[in-house]
Amino acid sequence: MSPLPFSLFLALKYLKPKRSYFSVVTCLSLLGVLLGVALLVIVLSVMTGFDDVWQDKILGFNAHVTVSAEGGIVREPAALIGPLEAVPGVKAAAPYIQGPVMIRHKGSVYTPLLRGVDPILEAKVSRIPTSMNEGSFPSKRGEVTVGRDLAEQMGIRVGDKLLVNSPASFLSGDEIRLPEELTVSGIFRVGMYDYDMHFLVCTLETARDVHGLVEGVHAVNVMTMDPQKAGLTAGRIRKALGLDYSVTTWMEQNEQLFGALRVEKNIMFFLLIFIAIVAAFGITNTLITLAVQKTREIGLLKAIGFPTRRVMNLFFVLGFAQGVAGTAAGVGFGMLVLRYRNDLLGWISDTFGMELLPRELYHLSEIPSRTTLGDVAVVAVSVIVICTLAGVIPAWRAARLDPVEALRNE
Repeated sequence: MSPLPFSLFLALKYLKPKRSYFSVVTCLSLLGVLLGVALLVIVLSVMTGFDDVWQDKILGFNAHVTVSAEGGIVREPAALIGPLEAVPGVKAAAPYIQGPVMIRHKGSVYTPLLRGVDPILEAKVSRIPTSMNEGSFPSKRGEVTVGRDLAEQMGIRVGDKLLVNSPASFLSGDEIRLPEELTVSGIFRVGMYDYDMHFLVCTLETARDVHGLVEGVHAVNVMTMDPQKAGLTAGRIRKALGLDYSVTTWMEQNEQLFGALRVEKNIMFFLLIFIAIVAAFGITNTLITLAVQKTREIGLLKAIGFPTRRVMNLFFVLGFAQGVAGTAAGVGFGMLVLRYRNDLLGWISDTFGMELLPRELYHLSEIPSRTTLGDVAVVAVSVIVICTLAGVIPAWRAARLDPVEALRNE
């Protein structure tokens, strides 16, 4: 007597490769499951990798938490930095001024954002000072650094002069403010188009001159020990500073972007899971074929008292076994493709002349990827459940089978 449950024993017996139509269809069904699972794992891993890339680039330009005053101006930023750095979880803090400006250079006009920072403190809360592509980070009044994409579009070079106007100059009713002439001290590149195209960075003094501020700053950027726990640290900051200040995290500031990425990832999963559903129909076809081929055996089992429930379980076990086998093979194949994804990308680009990952758009030299246990678990469970349910129709047919008619017809 086999130590295995009888339904499982029969399922394994029927799944043994044989030179028959049934075995060929079974292999094709398993191949469908394998490809569906592999594609799901690959796509979800690549999209998670892109999430990580955007997060890294955002945190390279922006701090984890932003603290601003209810009135719009932080009057004494130096007095605020000490209490902020004393909050548990805070690594560093630095003030900044930011607002839209209009720049003119060689007949070209553009409207980026001008950010004023403290040259010494800024290195503690962002990577801008260490992301210089050319020249140097501004260290004195009248200097500015420009994003690389903006510099290329407007033909800006290190040492050029820019005429910079702030909207505040147009709101002065009884005086005319001339544009500030700033010298380009350097060109930075953080690797994200929105920042490299839409930002200028200068000192706090220069930003005050442009925006017409007499004193203070717009806000204070805070770097935390762990960006993923920025919400917890923000709560501590609110408690320490009171209701006079507004505290927002990088997740809140970029909620729309990451929300769109999550929706895109969910939609891709929803669409690609249909590949597994189509493969499940192939499994259903093989199990129906098996039910027809094994009509006499099923009738004999029911005639000697084998419970209908256990006959039905046979087909669910068959579907489950094929789902597990196809899923395991699909996960393995998907991980193999991810391992050599960039080699494959290079081969496609060289062979077909196709630029699948334009560097000028994505600023990436290779496809990012990160496989999470949660994504693999969701894919595996979903596909195995779908494949198990593929046994419903043949199980229902076997349950309705009359043993007398089955044996008579055979």
